[in-house]
Amino acid sequence: MIEREVVGAALLAAGRPVTLSELAEVLGVPSEAARRVLDEYASMLREAALGFEVEEVAGGYRLIVPPALTSHLRPLLAPPPLPGLSGAALEVLAIVAYKQPVTRAEIEAMRGAPAGALVTLQERELVKVVGRGDAVGRPLLYGTTQKFLLEFGLRGLEDLPPLTDGEFAGLLRG
Repeated sequence: MIEREVVGAALLAAGRPVTLSELAEVLGVPSEAARRVLDEYASMLREAALGFEVEEVAGGYRLIVPPALTSHLRPLLAPPPLPGLSGAALEVLAIVAYKQPVTRAEIEAMRGAPAGALVTLQERELVKVVGRGDAVGRPLLYGTTQKFLLEFGLRGLEDLPPLTDGEFAGLLRG
């Protein structure tokens, strides 16, 4: 069926997660019909065991290699990823993810001086400026990016695991 071919081509060609409304537009059908075609395509891939699957992530859908197959592909994969984030950068990232939008001053009050960590997170496109606060000086507000959702395999921020106050307090400076 041509609709499934178009869905597959769209997911492959976009190079980013494709939203359901974008698929509906490409297919020229309502969102419910696009969802049905997407589900049929995902089911077809699973049944045929072609080495791809549809993943819902960052508010859209993309084609991925099933995790069970990645170990077989190591010789072909891109160079190793950038070195892991430092503990400080991970702490700042967690604060931004759970408290966004958040100012640098709020991060400093919770964790200490975040300057280097914020720069690193912005360079890696995990955090970005999302606006300005209403406080004196109109401080920059920071939030997470689509790349953050992609890198952590989250459909949206609602997929972040819940933290108790005690767990979040563990991120704060001693």
